[in-house]
Amino acid sequence: MSTLSDATALRRVLLQARQGDRVSFAQLVEHYYPRAMRFALQMLRHREDAEEAVQDTFVRVHDNLARFREDAPFDPWFFRILGNRCRTLLVRRKRHHDIIDYGDVPHDAASVETVDLPSDRFTKDVHRALAELPAEQREAFLLRHVNDMDYEEMIIVTGAKGSTLRMRVKRAIDALRNRLHAPMREGAFHD
Repeated sequence: MSTLSDATALRRVLLQARQGDRVSFAQLVEHYYPRAMRFALQMLRHREDAEEAVQDTFVRVHDNLARFREDAPFDPWFFRILGNRCRTLLVRRKRHHDIIDYGDVPHDAASVETVDLPSDRFTKDVHRALAELPAEQREAFLLRHVNDMDYEEMIIVTGAKGSTLRMRVKRAIDALRNRLHAPMREGAFHD
């Protein structure tokens, strides 16, 4: 399979997938799955929920690929679908937890099963701090600093205004700095 790291290859595979080519769609899945899973895990903090969100996202992408505008960037469209699935699962989980008393089941980020997270202490602390952020701040931070999206792409993904997204990213960075109890190098996260 060819790499989809350049825009031309991605456009070609998207066009072929839109025309029903299963191999091309499989290439899209293979290319986007790791990023999608990382994003969903960091948003949802539960492997099963993350897998459900990613699977639902690929089904929705497949079902709606014919409606995707060829001249539009694919990443924001894809992550908008994924973000919506994550938010839906967060709401469903909150309602479920409000109804059922789980007793001594731990709800902290340290007890959550994660996948492929680096083992060094600082990275674990960062993931734990990220998990403690409100969902909107976590999503904005992940889109900006993990998925390297610019604010125009983030607007497409979230539907929020640019100023709102900038504030969410700033608050996330401030909260991460405070939670990590160590001043980060100035400029480690910037906007």
